Amino acid sequence: MNADEPLVRRGEVAPALAAEHPGLWLAWTDVEATPGPTPRELAARLRGHADRIGGAQALALRGRDVPHAHRVFFRHVGLDPDVVRTPVEAVAFRRLLEGGLHPRNLVDDACTVAVLETGVGVVAFDADRLTGPLRLREHDGVLVIADDEGPVSVLFGEPEPRAAVTRATRRIALVAVCVPNVPDLFVEEALWTAWEILR
Repeated sequence: MNADEPLVRRGEVAPALAAEHPGLWLAWTDVEATPGPTPRELAARLRGHADRIGGAQALALRGRDVPHAHRVFFRHVGLDPDVVRTPVEAVAFRRLLEGGLHPRNLVDDACTVAVLETGVGVVAFDADRLTGPLRLREHDGVLVIADDEGPVSVLFGEPEPRAAVTRATRRIALVAVCVPNVPDLFVEEALWTAWEILR
């Protein structure tokens, strides 16, 4: 490990979840970064991806290995993947709905590029507002990412306000969930992609 590589850490998975879903794990890394507008080169990268996603390509996504593994996992945990979309399908749907992938901000767009290039979703938290290591567990019948103080996000959902990235954020925790049958390499590549864009 050196300064040009992110330190990827594994979070704990609640024993019952780990037993029911072998291969489920949580990964995260930190990066010092200041949120702000999307740089020109990142906007161009988004446009390049958007140009390659049409209706037929969006529909074909669900048959690819990584999105398919997410769809299977979603069904196993009671989520309908045609209602709660897998990470890459959500981005593809956004592209079709909006007629493109319009830049939002540096952090959101870094995560969007990561999911488009790997199929694995990445969510960003304010690392300095997290308490202790992250873990996957159940809370009130819902799967969540949690720290020592409780849930910071519903699985594949948006961060809770207490842990969300704001203009005051200076250290970002990039988090990815590896569902069963997705190779670890894809998860690590997703984190590396977002980390490199942000640093």
